[in-house]
Amino acid sequence: MRLISVDTVDQIQPNQFKENYYSKGLPLVIKDLAKSWPAYKKWNWDYFKEAVGPQKVGIYNNVKSDAFTPVNTADEYTLFTDYIDKIKAGPAPWRIFLFNIFDHAPELSKDFIWPDHLMKGFVKRYPMLFTGGAGSITHMHFDIDLSHILHTQFLGRKRVLLFPFEEQHKLYRKPFEVLSLADFSNYHDIQLSKLDTAKFPATLAANGYEVILEPGDTLFMPAGYWHHMEYIDSGVAMSLRALQDSWTGKLNGAWNLFGMRSIDTLMKKTAPHWWFNYKIKKLYVSANKHISMETIRN
Repeated sequence: MRLISVDTVDQIQPNQFKENYYSKGLPLVIKDLAKSWPAYKKWNWDYFKEAVGPQKVGIYNNVKSDAFTPVNTADEYTLFTDYIDKIKAGPAPWRIFLFNIFDHAPELSKDFIWPDHLMKGFVKRYPMLFTGGAGSITHMHFDIDLSHILHTQFLGRKRVLLFPFEEQHKLYRKPFEVLSLADFSNYHDIQLSKLDTAKFPATLAANGYEVILEPGDTLFMPAGYWHHMEYIDSGVAMSLRALQDSWTGKLNGAWNLFGMRSIDTLMKKTAPHWWFNYKIKKLYVSANKHISMETIRN
């Protein structure tokens, strides 16, 4: 992989953000955007436990889902308070995913400010909070609705690997899915890395970015960006999503949600093995094509 650092600024004017990053589809870390929000000082483990209480939540481990696992199916269920105690105590490879904490603790929505000065189209009904224990992993994927994302880290540090959408075939995207077949777990550690470059050689030609998010950092991920995240410490982050300006972007996101996903779900139920083999063959054809193109360019 060919990785470069994500541009980082303390602050940025809206016109500069729009011209240099939003319009060009380039990621950016803004250090001070969230530091004036009440959440920056208020949000901690005890605050969340008190605000949410013993709600039942689905939690997810680091095992990469296979071709026959239903999408977004939790690996285990527990009480939110017990989960927080577990990850607060030390390394614990468990994440909470797609749990809308604001439904259970609406007062939390008063702790941050929607950054409408940077971009429009925020889906204000669904701010999403993400928590994970030290060592937990969010596997390589892109967000199905193709929204722009402002991802703010509040507690702990997180390592993020990013790729533009156009790198999808080098990442071995599974057709009709938003997931990579390759496992990027611990990609940065030669001893622990699970990335099999012999099996997935096109990943060596992928061009992307790498960044470590510190508490208070906000990462702008343009629409369609692939991302793989590893919790260095037990941590909390929040994503604010904004729909694309163009109707093409909105329609592509809608197709992914209601068309592509429906087809994949239907085929997994009716012809799972044939569908799996078809997708594997197709993704390798696409990846090998890009390897050949890369060889010609070089």
